[in-house]
Amino acid sequence: MVVESQDAGSSALRADAANAARLAATGVETPSGKDAGDENFPVGSFLLPAHLRPVIATYYGFARAADDIADNPALSPTAKVERLDVMGESLSIDGPESRGRQLARQMADLAQDTRHAARLLDAFRQDAIKTRYATLAELHGYCTMSADPVGRFLVDLHEGGPDAGSPLYPYADGLCTALQILNHLQDCGKDLMVMDRCYLPEEWLAEEGAAVSDLRGEGLTPGLRRVIDRLLDDVDAQLALARRLPPALTSTRLAMESEIIIRLASRLAARLRAGDPLATRVKLSKVDFIVAGVVGAVVGFFRGGKGMRP
Repeated sequence: MVVESQDAGSSALRADAANAARLAATGVETPSGKDAGDENFPVGSFLLPAHLRPVIATYYGFARAADDIADNPALSPTAKVERLDVMGESLSIDGPESRGRQLARQMADLAQDTRHAARLLDAFRQDAIKTRYATLAELHGYCTMSADPVGRFLVDLHEGGPDAGSPLYPYADGLCTALQILNHLQDCGKDLMVMDRCYLPEEWLAEEGAAVSDLRGEGLTPGLRRVIDRLLDDVDAQLALARRLPPALTSTRLAMESEIIIRLASRLAARLRAGDPLATRVKLSKVDFIVAGVVGAVVGFFRGGKGMRP
């Protein structure tokens, strides 16, 4: 019986390996063509230390590739999860040549691990199979997988690892959760039309007399407007927490970057309060980027990076 169990286990492992090889051979990734220049907020800007920019770029590339798989309407949920599983298996310094292996090696060189990248894959697997969110708590739970690992990754890189960075995680989480919700609000119509996906809490939709189907309209209904404003109230609360991050960091460069992003997020939130994301793309302007960049960099330089934790 023991031999039979071992044979069964070996067969399962061989099947898993064969499946991974098949997906890798046919091309696991399904690139959308988007890159860091398509994002709302800076990704690995010149403000960050030069020696960390390569690993930040690799992390972004890994996340972008996984996101593209989850958002590919041509793939079935099962196919998406299979591909994402292969990406997860690639997060090894001894794995096949891939983005995951490159990231694992770069992180190992910095005495870091890949748990934050692996956590992102949990979010994309969920995106493959889950299209509705009942409550704000459920949405926040998604953000802990889809957004917060990015901030924690950056905190660990700049602050010397998880032991030094853990007390800062709640502040970084506030910023990343705010950014994720803002992105959902920008794309609320597109997400439903293309992916049949809605991140607006169904509980709030019902309370405000709105429905998911309203997102197919050419403009916000009064009910949808109220739901979006409630989510923007949550964004404001998350950003209030995020403002504790820059002075709590010891890295002045990351403090400057954080100050800039906080200001950009606040400006985008204001634009979404005044604008209609179903009628037009609500986005930041070049002036927003310039003002936030200059003011945020100066404030972050003089007030941030003090390592002061309330």
